[in-house]
Amino acid sequence: MIEDIESQKYVVHRSWRKPFPVIERAEGIYLYDTQGKRYIDGAAGSSVVVNIGHGVRSVIEAMYRQSQKVCFAAPHLFTNEAQIRLGQIVAEHAPGEMRNNCRTWFGTTGTDAVDSAVRVARQYFLAKGKPSKYVVIARWQGFHGNNLFVTGVHGHVSRRKSYFPMYVNMPKIPPAYCYRCPFELNYPECRLKCARSLETMINQTGAENVAAFIAEPVVGAALGAVPAPDGYFEVIREICDKHDVLFIADEVMTGWGRIGRWFGIEEWNVTPDIIATAKGMSSGYTPISATIAKEEIWQAIEETKVPMLAGHTLNQNPVSCAGAIAAIQYVEDERLLEKSRDNGAYLLARLKELVDEFEIVGDARGKGLMCGFEFVKDKETKEPFDPALKVSARYEMACLERGLSLFMCFGCVEGVAGDMMLVTPPLIITRPQIDEMIEIMKDALIELQGELLS
Repeated sequence: MIEDIESQKYVVHRSWRKPFPVIERAEGIYLYDTQGKRYIDGAAGSSVVVNIGHGVRSVIEAMYRQSQKVCFAAPHLFTNEAQIRLGQIVAEHAPGEMRNNCRTWFGTTGTDAVDSAVRVARQYFLAKGKPSKYVVIARWQGFHGNNLFVTGVHGHVSRRKSYFPMYVNMPKIPPAYCYRCPFELNYPECRLKCARSLETMINQTGAENVAAFIAEPVVGAALGAVPAPDGYFEVIREICDKHDVLFIADEVMTGWGRIGRWFGIEEWNVTPDIIATAKGMSSGYTPISATIAKEEIWQAIEETKVPMLAGHTLNQNPVSCAGAIAAIQYVEDERLLEKSRDNGAYLLARLKELVDEFEIVGDARGKGLMCGFEFVKDKETKEPFDPALKVSARYEMACLERGLSLFMCFGCVEGVAGDMMLVTPPLIITRPQIDEMIEIMKDALIELQGELLS
């Protein structure tokens, strides 16, 4: 028995106060703990990871075959067949003008991918003789990773505040968040002021200082699955081109089929200059990430003869590369892009029922199978609950008790209030399984609403 707090005292968890269920096995969309309890994995692991579901034999076997040949080869001295093949596959699936016109740097985590993306942007402008360009503009209520530099870039307030004295704080613009428009305007009459504010920030910072702008196509952990409105990234692309600023698409969550396309930015028919991606690339079967950039960017850096100034010991790991190849192949074989679009529309329609049926649910949103909803105290004013009530955390636990794993989010209201849930099941989920999730969610909402409104 290792479910009690005492037996887990030698490891550090996300919570100090409770024992964690010990997951013994997983299959499809389900997790099973050592007590025999079954959970629907409604978060696809932890915040949008296990796109292909659990226990896919072809991925496990591909990693095993690779491990029989070589598990590790020092990346500063060697390459490996799996890495080379994965690079070809990434190029074949890259969006727009990047398709077969890019190169990829492989790392281990989404944070690595973002950090490396910023390094690529910096090295590119050094190569182009523009050393003053170093600033990275991001958005408030956006999240891009957990190392100290990236913490200074992203706009997830609660994840930044403890480390504020330790990082370089980069400029932010308001998010593309129509439900709570920071400009108190309505789409489309707003003329996408949230996108146009990028040009204001570039002008105020000085275009000669700005290297890149980074954004998630659908904001995950910081806003609970908020997609940018139609036309948003087209305006962003125009502004970046006008001011010689690179556009970095953070596809750590949205890449590899999550919203029904290989990369989420394709939904806006825009080609970024650099992509940071991870999570669904190997579907969580093994750690891997990728920083993908246009060929012209790599070519400029290569001509300086200065190598890529990033990386860690486990970069381009052959077992991880083999797992990613098999996971991507599974997405193709099982037509999971189509399933994500079709079943995602069904899931969003079912989530909108929660808005109609419950006083404490104000909005449901998303694209493909990256969906979410937001709690409110008052639907008319959109007033959030007092943060001290920990509404999303309580709901997460209420669902877990009923056999459903979701991912709670916090801070959609100026970073200091606002509760949301991410609902991002594996792309293999069926409509009857979605219905089962919704019934659990409704049951948990009945209990929570009763507590909050009593």
